Amino acid sequence: MNNSYEYIDPDHVYTDAKTGVLRNLGDIDDKNALSFFESAAVAKRASQLKDKPLKIKNSHSLIEIHKFLFQDVYEWAGKVRTVEISKGDKGFLPTSRFDTGFSHIDILLEEYRKLPANYKMQIAHKLAEILDAVNFLHPFREGNGRAQREFIRTLAIEKGIDLHLNPPDNKDVYERYMSGTINGDIKSLADLISKLAGK
Repeated sequence: MNNSYEYIDPDHVYTDAKTGVLRNLGDIDDKNALSFFESAAVAKRASQLKDKPLKIKNSHSLIEIHKFLFQDVYEWAGKVRTVEISKGDKGFLPTSRFDTGFSHIDILLEEYRKLPANYKMQIAHKLAEILDAVNFLHPFREGNGRAQREFIRTLAIEKGIDLHLNPPDNKDVYERYMSGTINGDIKSLADLISKLAGK
C-alpha cells in the first residue's frame, strides 16, 4: 500500500505554487527546514499541553487542540481543511460531510463518558472507535496525527489513564498505532490502548 498523502488542491490554497511548500508563519520555503521548524514549535506546545491539557468539551475540542499545537507554524491552525485528502488507496472524509463526521464523534464521546472508570476493556474499545473516527475525519491539511493523539490522550485522562500513542522510546507502539489507523483496525487499536493503559 502506498502511504503517501495526495491532496486535491489545484488552486494552491495551502502551498506555494513554485516550491510546493506549505505556507507558514516562518516564511520558510524549504520542506526540510519547515519540518524542523514545525517539529520544534509543536513539541514545545505539546509539552505545555502535557502539563495543562485542554478540556475536551465535544468533538470541536479537536479544533482547539490543533490551533494550540500549530499556532506558531500555520495561519490556518485550528481551521478545518478545504481540500480533499487521500493516502494511498484510502480517501478521508470529504469536506462536504464534515458536519456528519463531527456529529458522529460527539455520539461516541457521549457513550465514552457513560462508561465507569473500571470498565477498562470497554474504555479501550471506545477510545479506539473515537480514534478511528477522528482519523477518518482527518479535518486538517496538516497535523492530524499529532492533534488526534493529544485528543485521545486527554480523553484517557478523564478515566485516570496515562496514555501515550507516540512514546519517544518505543517505536513499536507508534508503528502499531499507525497500522491501526491506516487500516481502520479498531480491534488492533483497542488492544494497543488496553496494553498501554495497563502499564
